Amino acid sequence: MSTRLASARLPWDEPAPGFTGALQADAGLLTAYAATAEHHLGLLPPRPHRDGDQQLAAEHVLALARTARRAFMALHADEVYDRLTENRTRYLRVDALLAAAADTFPGLVPDQAQVLAEAARIQAHKDGREVDQAIFCGAVLRSATAGTHLIEAMLLPTAGAVDLLEEFREVGRMVLSTVTVEREGQAAHVTFRNAHCLNAEDNRLIADLETAIDLVLLDDQVRVGVLRGGKVDHRRYAGKRVFSAGINLKDLRNGDISFVDFLLGRELGYIHKMARGLLVNPAEAAWADRCTSKPWVGAVESFAIGGGMQLLLVLDRVIAEADAFFSLPAAEEGIVPGLGNLRLTRMVGTRLARQIILQGRTIHANDPEASLICDEIVPTAGMDSAIERAVRDLRAPAVAANRSMLFLAEEPLDLYRSYLSEFSTAQASRAYSSDVLDKVERRWQQSQARK
Repeated sequence: MSTRLASARLPWDEPAPGFTGALQADAGLLTAYAATAEHHLGLLPPRPHRDGDQQLAAEHVLALARTARRAFMALHADEVYDRLTENRTRYLRVDALLAAAADTFPGLVPDQAQVLAEAARIQAHKDGREVDQAIFCGAVLRSATAGTHLIEAMLLPTAGAVDLLEEFREVGRMVLSTVTVEREGQAAHVTFRNAHCLNAEDNRLIADLETAIDLVLLDDQVRVGVLRGGKVDHRRYAGKRVFSAGINLKDLRNGDISFVDFLLGRELGYIHKMARGLLVNPAEAAWADRCTSKPWVGAVESFAIGGGMQLLLVLDRVIAEADAFFSLPAAEEGIVPGLGNLRLTRMVGTRLARQIILQGRTIHANDPEASLICDEIVPTAGMDSAIERAVRDLRAPAVAANRSMLFLAEEPLDLYRSYLSEFSTAQASRAYSSDVLDKVERRWQQSQARK
């Protein structure tokens, strides 16, 4: 405990309850303890109106409740998950699983009212209820049984994609809010259309991308998927294609980047589906019979920053424009670059991975190291023909089978699950850390001053 906190007047300092190991009894203890924590938190002003000592007191109350939740889940993660999924006979996506947990085990995760109240605030004015969601998700993923089942639930086709599939099969084109997916021969081209923000990732784009990826993987006429950025509005790149600027930091500042749907959902959702395949036959024993997987081509124009570069790490062929560049500015932004820490090392080696992630090194297409990230460098005018060649090279039926086996060897499911269990809690904490909040606020203020 800090000296300042020790000298502050603490509203409550009761240690976590002594859990017995019996689920129902311990659930009752947790519910009562969490309710007491909420009572004392409610006696304090909302975060924007707290003075220094009040904020320290609030953080202390929140930390006590989180310690109790961690202890409870360390004992009961499998039992809780089995209760929520009817002994793993129901496949619940993360959002549905958290909603069920809030109803079945009050106090374990934020309820709907708490989630909605937080969602209405900018990031710096929140109490970090998403950290409590991350504690729950991290504990579930830490379990080989529950975690694997949750991963499989997130690999299932989304309801939105299933609803659109027949239309897409008939017309070969689907226009979503921020993404277009269009079938051309045996390829399906997925184009980012978040033009106002350099194709940066936000909640809407993540949802649209998962729908688009599902459609590509479900359409039997498609052999190869292609990812490409659309033309953007930014004055520096106006009328030019841009692959992706990564996470939308303005949305992060404004509290519009969701832990469930974005920070965790993109990794368990569309990116993992591209890498490992779409789960279409859960009852089958062999992974090849359970999933449908297809090779992916990435066409990088202008740049692939942050989350954009992370995407390249699961693609089978990357074509880059001659003046393009790649970066994972994790140290600068203050957050964890998704699964970049897991995947980049095996692609470029440990030294270069550390330079990129820890020191913010940018790799340009004309650098010798670019050959470790992309397969082909082409002039702007040659991108379309390079994509066509890549599709021809990857459309053979054996390619899909072999790329699945490559990924299985490179990233076994247990390695992926174990990484995600730690990533979920680390990323949620970083999203509410003071250095991240200060950086995104400073950038936002600078952008406002330029208007």
